[in-house]
Amino acid sequence: MLVLVERRGAVAIVTLNRPEAMNALSQAMRSEIARVFRELDADDSVRAVVFTGAGQKAFTAGLDLKELGAGASVVDSANPTSTENDPVRALGVCRKPIIGAINGVAITGGFELALGCDILYASTNARFADTHARVGIMPGWGLSQKLSRLIGIHRAKELSLSGNFLDAQTAHAWGLVNRVFAPDDLLPAAIKLAEDIASAPADKVQAYKRLIDDGFAMTFGDGLKHETTTSTALNAQVSSAAVEQARIGVMARGREQQ
Repeated sequence: MLVLVERRGAVAIVTLNRPEAMNALSQAMRSEIARVFRELDADDSVRAVVFTGAGQKAFTAGLDLKELGAGASVVDSANPTSTENDPVRALGVCRKPIIGAINGVAITGGFELALGCDILYASTNARFADTHARVGIMPGWGLSQKLSRLIGIHRAKELSLSGNFLDAQTAHAWGLVNRVFAPDDLLPAAIKLAEDIASAPADKVQAYKRLIDDGFAMTFGDGLKHETTTSTALNAQVSSAAVEQARIGVMARGREQQ
């Protein structure tokens, strides 16, 4: 199978499964990724997702260049018009928080797929590269706009215009990834975080994710207005008794984490 799905309680672990091809994103794999995330989004028993690649060499090396070189359409691959073939869009509309466990290289389209996640954990084997310009294809899955907003325009231009690799520790220093782990510790850490997220009320987590994402696409002023409008409507539905019950649970969890 091109994409594996494992369930651990409320957490789904999605694994790209073409290790012999550096998990390259063939047309079939792109469609399968989109299908899997649509199904996970619709599954109310799933509260968080961990997304990784098979092996320790590659999260994904990006679009399957051998497939493109054999005659596959560049436009259909890099600029899909159907949501069924756009894996990054499938991640973007998924209501469940997605933790990218970047186990190896994330190159070009693979870099774009990583940026589609909500949180990024990386192993010391992880490296990121945007080789769009070197391959001769412009990005169509959001990298040119997302990367500069995450690490700054000058750093984004350094990476995208050179095609050079960025190691995991520098990616962490630049704010691209949240944390860096030894290879064997990466997946357990990502699963632990997913379980922490899954232990919070699912409807509140999903609403908060959407609030952050919607505001990120706005100006700061518009984002503040959006937060006020959204939170006023949602908070009006919360009772004092519910707040008190939640407070007790939060305090107990805080004591456990000390």
